[in-house]
Amino acid sequence: MKSAEYILNKIKEVPDVAVILGSGLSRLADEVEEPLKIPYTEIPGFLKSTAPGHAGELIYGFVKDKKVLLMSGRFHTYEGYAPSDVAYPIKVMKKIGIDKLIVTNASGGIRTSYKPGDLVFIKDIINFSFRNPLRGPNDDSEGPRFPDMSQAFSREWIEKANKVVEEKFGSPLESGTYISVLGPSYETPSEIKMFRKLGADMVGMSTVHEVIVANHIGIKVLGISCITNMAAGVLDQPLSHKEVMEVGKMVSERFVSLVKAIIEETC
Repeated sequence: MKSAEYILNKIKEVPDVAVILGSGLSRLADEVEEPLKIPYTEIPGFLKSTAPGHAGELIYGFVKDKKVLLMSGRFHTYEGYAPSDVAYPIKVMKKIGIDKLIVTNASGGIRTSYKPGDLVFIKDIINFSFRNPLRGPNDDSEGPRFPDMSQAFSREWIEKANKVVEEKFGSPLESGTYISVLGPSYETPSEIKMFRKLGADMVGMSTVHEVIVANHIGIKVLGISCITNMAAGVLDQPLSHKEVMEVGKMVSERFVSLVKAIIEETC
């Protein structure tokens, strides 16, 4: 795979963990020590990230003594990309030798006890995009034709991470189920009512295709969602991407501290 070869030639060593940074959560990239930045446009086979707030570059460096590879900007199906292309970087990570992945995202709060700025561990997903990145011929060398998704996010990792969070920040994070929609339009109040009945706690337009492929090829996943706004109909106000970015910036210091602690103690 040319993408993996190109990246390995740049970074030289296999990272301990990869992190995908969601909308408004890119500040972690500024905290990496000895950063090496690789624009997506330089990497063979990589797509272009067009979503606002997504820098479109890989960043390799250190968090204390841990080697990390950050995706500052992800791909989405609403940009016109196929689910398999959206999740292509996950396969590249596996080829590089990475076996742990932290996915982060910005989401709308469906559970009414949430408030903007809350950080939540993702315990499960609902793929409401009705698209699967594994559709088509299966490569048995990568993973099984019918991969198990009963533990899409590592319960063991969530438990370890929450112990770290409680020790360092005083209280553990809540866990919730993330439902992903195709986008790019925000959801209607009626759709949010339906999602709540389906068991969803937060909603967004990313993550699920990356997580499906990670499970297929044997990468352990931890998910963290930042509630950047309340979902449609929860509050009597319109939704905007500007609000998503502003809340992401507001919570960025806590988010960075939390993710760095998890990387240092559990990776």
